[in-house]
This record gives sequence, structure tokens and C-alpha cells, in this order.
Amino acid sequence: MESHINFHEMNIDDRLLKAIANNGWTEPTLVQERGIPILLEGKDMLVRARTGSGKTAAFVIPVVQKILEFKERNSDSYSTQALILAPSKELCTQIHKNILQLTIKCSRVVKCVDISAQIDMKEQQPLLNTPPDIIVATPARALLHLQANNFTLDKLQTLVVDEADLVFSFGYEEEIKEIIKYLPKVYQAVLASATLSEDVLELKKLILRNAVTLKLQEPDLAPLSQLTHYKFNAEEEDKAVILYCCFKLKLIKGKTIVFVNTVDKCYKLKLFLEQFGIHTCVLNSELPASCRYHTICQFNDNIYEIIIASDEKFLDEEHEVNSNKTSKRKHDKEFGIARGIDFQFVSVVINYDFPLDIYSYIHRVGRTARGKNKGTAISFLNIKEQHLLKDVEDYIKQGISEENDIFQVFNFKLEEVEGFRYRAKDAWRAVTKIAVREARLKEIKYEMLNSKKLKRYFQENPRDLLSLRHDKALHTVKLQDHMSNVPDYMIPTSLKDFIQNQDEDNNKGGKKKDKEYYKKLQVGYKKYQAKKSNPLVGMEFTGLKKV
Repeated sequence: MESHINFHEMNIDDRLLKAIANNGWTEPTLVQERGIPILLEGKDMLVRARTGSGKTAAFVIPVVQKILEFKERNSDSYSTQALILAPSKELCTQIHKNILQLTIKCSRVVKCVDISAQIDMKEQQPLLNTPPDIIVATPARALLHLQANNFTLDKLQTLVVDEADLVFSFGYEEEIKEIIKYLPKVYQAVLASATLSEDVLELKKLILRNAVTLKLQEPDLAPLSQLTHYKFNAEEEDKAVILYCCFKLKLIKGKTIVFVNTVDKCYKLKLFLEQFGIHTCVLNSELPASCRYHTICQFNDNIYEIIIASDEKFLDEEHEVNSNKTSKRKHDKEFGIARGIDFQFVSVVINYDFPLDIYSYIHRVGRTARGKNKGTAISFLNIKEQHLLKDVEDYIKQGISEENDIFQVFNFKLEEVEGFRYRAKDAWRAVTKIAVREARLKEIKYEMLNSKKLKRYFQENPRDLLSLRHDKALHTVKLQDHMSNVPDYMIPTSLKDFIQNQDEDNNKGGKKKDKEYYKKLQVGYKKYQAKKSNPLVGMEFTGLKKV
């Protein structure tokens, strides 16, 4: 039987061990168990591990450990010891946040700054006057500061490139080659990636020397015991009806991400659900970076539970990036929803539009069932999308001995919710192209106003920033009060007892109890996750059953 190494057996500083305990990590994940000792030995490493496997901590812990050891020998020395590059601002912010969590017991010793934000460089310069121990940045931003002599890498110990398979796809090849010129002759390098693409191998030649390749023998997705896959065949209007019913009747519980394939569909769904009093927020590449980051933070802090995200394929492949150069719409090349962004404690991922390829499906549903938590993925498919499902199923079946189908049938009986269908069709038709366009303009203008004119105000009044919610109604479609209510006659007979029990729980303080559950979940309690791990279990609705 193979023995496992725990954190306290890796010769890690006590301050790091206390921070790890604060995060509720009782034992290392596979990539952490294998990767941390290799990096502590000072070897270069190329690590390939699936989304949600704990790659970030696997390289952050050794980086911080080496800095603590350096500071013990050179307490009066100030120099940048580590540069961490990532392809998007959101991912940089997430890495920076993880570093702050892991250095909470040594924050006076280890200083980390994130310079990925696209603001005036003069505003960031004071952060670099005293060389920080760790700098997190996109390749483009790091190069600009290096060229301006705002910091140097003469004494760099470690270079990390996270989501390495996206770095060239995002157009950073030239920036990486220029940054290498500023590096010392000797340094340790780490490439972390979800896939071993040709771009990663090219990057390996540029950066790594005699590297250890850590390719973990684990599937791209969590096992079926941890992640349950559902499918449902439906055309466009039926998809909207099902989504409306699932949210309004609380058939789906917990934090949910709804994926669509276009920005327009983001707003169309938001405006559709808005008519029924279902609050959602959108996330796409047209929104300002500060808005996107704030949206993710509020979602992770349980301020709202539903995000509608557009997963634009052109962000994942270089030829797609190039093919969109003539597009009239301005997208942020440093933005990608499905890759790298840490949506915490997601219970359900819904593919409203089925992803266009296998890897997009893997990265989408990888937002749930992260770490050791359980999750559910529900995919809606129309006739044109059926062939895509087979490709995904064949891929997931590789290396799995089970003969059962990967996708269970989400057997929702539309005839039992005919009243909902009637309402949904009217609401769907009400969301015209003009309404969608106005909603997009309204939200972008609103976020730009907040990010520019109120920036200083929010810095001085951070509590007011918390009250800025991204799931507010856009009001470009006429709202009718009666639409948000569900009369008793519309509720299927098989669901009436279920709804009544929920109402009774809420009246007895169930809402307060839910908030307490979320707080416990954030500090590592497992009881809450066990109770809500699969939102479809325990329902007595005959329209939903396993086949």
C-alpha cells in the first residue's frame, strides 16, 4: 500500500503550517503531495494536473518556504525572490489572494504585490519602491515595469508560469521572450498547466532546465462518485422553461454557474429570469476587469448564488484569437471564464448551451467538485448538439472500467409544469434584440461609472463597495409583479409537500441557518457539504428520476 506524506512531514515552516490549518486543509492533494517536495529540493518542474486539483498551493507553498529560509539568513536584504506570471488579471488576483492566505502568519516577513491591473504605472510604482518578495503579474504588465526599471530580477530565486497552456494563446509569446532577458543565469522555474499542449512544450524549452515532469495519473475530471453528470434533450424555449422551474421551485440548491456560448445569451437569460424575480449576474469579457473581479468575489462570499457566464471559445486557442481580430466588439484578451478562475463551493454547473468541444466541457464542469467537495453538472442539448455529447462521453469513459453511461437522464416532465411553460414563452419573447442591446450598454456604462468616478470613494468607504451588487434588475424589459409569484395551482402535485416543507423551514429561521452553513463551509466544515453535495437527492418530484 502506497504511503502518503502529510504537510507536517514536508519540513515546512510552522507559520505556513498554521496558515494551511486555517484554510481547513487536513491533507495535501495529489499534486501537492508530489510537487511540493520536488520544488523544495530546488528542481525545475513541469506539472500537469486537472482543474481544481490544488496546483496553486503546490507552487506557492515552496515559494514562500524558500523566502522564509532566505530571510532567516539575510534579514536586512530586500529583493524580489519570486515572479509569478499568469495569463489573466482575474487569475493573478486569485493567486495573490491565495498567497495572502498562506502568509497570514508571516505577513510582516513576506511581502507580495499584484501588478496585473491595467492602471497608470505611476500608481503601482510605490508598491515596488521597496522590492516585494513576490510579484504577481500578467506577462505584458511585468514587462512594462521591467522596461521602466520599476523593479529588477537580479536576485530572483523562482519563476512560476501558471496556466502555461494559455500564455501563448493569449498572445504573450514575445513578452515571455523579453522577460527571460531580465532573469539571472540561475533560477528555479515552474510551469503549471491543465494540459500538455504544444505551446507548453515550447515554453518548456525557453524556461526550464533538466526539469521534472509531473504528469499525475488522474482523470481530467473528478470521479463519478464525486461529480454527477446529467443530460436533458430540449430545444431553446424548453431550456428556458426548465431553468425557470428549477430556480423558482428550488429544485436546484446551492451556488450555480449557468454557461452559455455568447455574450448576447448572457443578457437574454438574465432579462428572462429577471421577469420572475430570479436575481442573477452576468460575467463576460466586455465588462471591466474590476467589475469581473468584484462579481467573482461577491459570488464567493455568498452575496448571490447564480452567475450566467459566457465561455467564449476564442480565448482558448490561438487561431481563434486571430480570427476575431476583425470583430467589432471589444473583448479583453486577458479574460477567460472556464479556465483558472476560482469559483468557490459551486454546487451545480448548468450547460445551457452545450460546449463546443471536449476541453471546454471539462473546464466548465471543473468549476464544481473541486478539492474533495461533490458537485453536479447538468447539460441541456438541442438536436444540433447531440454529436458533441457523444464525443465528451467517449473521452470521459477512457480509463474508466464502469460500463454504465456517464450521463444520467435528467427526466424533467414538461407536461407537469404547463402553467410555467405558458409564462416562460411570453417572457422569452419579451426579451428582444433591442432589449438585450440596451441591457448590455446599461450595465457596461454602470460599471464604468463605478470603476472610474467612484474609485476613490470606494477606497475610502469599502463597506459601500460591498453593497454594490451585480445581480440587480436591468429593467430593459417591462416587469410585472404577478410574474414573480407562483400560484398554488401552478405547482405540480408531486412537489407541493416539498415546497411547503421549504416554506416552513424558512419561517423557522431557515435562511439564517443557511448563512451559518455557508460560513462553516468556508472554514472547512464537511457536514454542510455532505448535506448539500447533490441538490437532486432527496426530492420527491416524479418528473426527476435516475434512468
